[in-house]
Amino acid sequence: MPKKLRVGVMMGGRSGEHEVSVVSASSVIKALNKDKYDVVSIGITKTGQWISGPGTVESLKAGMSNQQLAEKILLPDPNHQSLVSLKPDGLAAETALDVVIPLIHGTYGEDGKLQGLLEMANLPYVGCGVLGSAVGMDKVIMKNLFRQAGLLTPDFVLVLKKDWLAGELEVLKTVAAELTYPVFVKPANLGSSVGISKVKDPAGLARALAEAFKYDRRAIVEKSIENNREIECAVLGNDEPEASVPGEIIPHHEFYSYEAKYVDENGAGLAVPAKLDEPVVRKIQELSLTAFKALDLSGMARVDFLLDPAGRIYLNEVNTVPGFTKISMYPKLWQASGLPYDKLIDRLIELALARHQEKNALKTSFDDIDAGWQANY
Repeated sequence: MPKKLRVGVMMGGRSGEHEVSVVSASSVIKALNKDKYDVVSIGITKTGQWISGPGTVESLKAGMSNQQLAEKILLPDPNHQSLVSLKPDGLAAETALDVVIPLIHGTYGEDGKLQGLLEMANLPYVGCGVLGSAVGMDKVIMKNLFRQAGLLTPDFVLVLKKDWLAGELEVLKTVAAELTYPVFVKPANLGSSVGISKVKDPAGLARALAEAFKYDRRAIVEKSIENNREIECAVLGNDEPEASVPGEIIPHHEFYSYEAKYVDENGAGLAVPAKLDEPVVRKIQELSLTAFKALDLSGMARVDFLLDPAGRIYLNEVNTVPGFTKISMYPKLWQASGLPYDKLIDRLIELALARHQEKNALKTSFDDIDAGWQANY
């Protein structure tokens, strides 16, 4: 019998998307083939404590402290590649990991910080690397890179919290000079529509910026593409990615808000696949792959578009750790493309191991310099 892979599934985290992350991770844990994988649940509480063991999901959902479960950490040391228990008498009881599935949405999970720790530990992990995760999370940098790649994206203005605090009127004038209402206001680094508002006048803009600055020191004010259709496409792969059939979000609220996504069971409908003409489908798939490569993404990403009444396709954003329950759009798109949920998880693990093997084949020192250094000293 081949050796089972020990898979660490990470969830929770210090972000406004903590609860969403736990739901995604719980679904993946249930779907992992227990004949192929030994699953290690790894939770990060809202205060940043790491916990692991049976009951991790339930503890995070209940908001329990680390007193109920063993507190553990991941050392940034490639000689361990393990979770290590924290005990009063020092470090002990290592739990070796073969691969990690980081399903922590938002800050400290989707933005490159966690990926950097996993790189330091030399652990294979599912999804995008440090660079792709960071730029995929930052809406301003992301959209600037889209523009450089020739991709159409809605006009926007960046607002810094310090400028807003220094002079609200000047900020409102700047936005009015660049954009016409209605607009969307979003924290520059966050997902799941947390902190996002749609506003139609300067008074609404002031309230929306105050809300966005609760989550980030930078906010993006973006022109609303009115009467649009929200189209999403899933991408899977490393250097030779593939695009799924597109799907459509049909919001029953004014826009696809956090409440529409996670609170109101009738907040939105999903059409998978989307009812689109074949040339439009091919164009969306092509644009999805272009965006994926422009940000140097790997593993997976969901690419979100706005299709206006004139047929123009605006690239809205990418999500490098998309929602991952069985009813989330990313898995549903691959299901409709012929790749079921459990096989999708298998494929993501394979891609993680392949990318890790490729990285570890690279040299980390220059032998000629080493030889010259030794000769001279």
